[in-house]
Amino acid sequence: MAAFGFFVFIVLAILIVSLIGNSLRVLREYERAVVFRLGRLQGERGPGLILLIPIVDRMVKVSLRTVAMEVPPQDIITRDNVTVKVNAVMYFRVIDPNRAVVDVENYIYATSQIAQTTLRSVLGEADLDELLSARERLNVNLQQIIDGHTEPWGIKVINVAVKNVDLPQEMQRAIARQAEAERERRAKIINAEGELQASEKLAEAAQVMGASPITLQLRFLQTLAEIASEKNSTTIFPVPIDLFTPFIQKAMREVGPAPAPAPAPAPRVTGPGAQS
Repeated sequence: MAAFGFFVFIVLAILIVSLIGNSLRVLREYERAVVFRLGRLQGERGPGLILLIPIVDRMVKVSLRTVAMEVPPQDIITRDNVTVKVNAVMYFRVIDPNRAVVDVENYIYATSQIAQTTLRSVLGEADLDELLSARERLNVNLQQIIDGHTEPWGIKVINVAVKNVDLPQEMQRAIARQAEAERERRAKIINAEGELQASEKLAEAAQVMGASPITLQLRFLQTLAEIASEKNSTTIFPVPIDLFTPFIQKAMREVGPAPAPAPAPAPRVTGPGAQS
């Protein structure tokens, strides 16, 4: 009898310890417990140490940390009929554990499905150029729409970002040609603007030199010095006639005026009627 009583005591002790272990839970700072008592919602508890009634209470643990979910690549036809493959990343967190457990069966799966359908519908209304250049606006639009769908579940969508846009090979080559043509256009415009500015400066310099003839001669001598600095065996340069004008005028004064030409003799007429 003593041995049987000791065995019963040991069994009861193990059962009590097991029940106490099942009734005590420790939750971290970012965790909450949604407690159901006989199937009825009792509310959220935690963090820290919580006590559950064995067999009567059931707990569902929910994390409040931000979840980064990658949206799988979606085949999208843009508004200008271009087929692209787009994937995105979404950041969300649980703000109401009760609704996240009671109002939806699997809030992570449901949020993922909402993100995929919204990605196809929103990006399908945009042009290809808008999809490539206006991602910030599209990201904000996606975040607002998805957050509006998940708000009744106690889910807050923090951010949605489009990651990659995969284009067909033909479209990539077309965009490359367009970009090259755009660069050539900008280069020609810049070159033309440079020539226009240079011509304006040359016109101003010509006006300044025209007002002061000595400036033109100094510029001519400077050009000769620049040419002479090069390693050339022969240099041919024009000389302005203005440099020789004083010498020409002096020579004309020394020689004097040129003699007048002699008159030409009268023509001689011959014939029957001519006089001797």
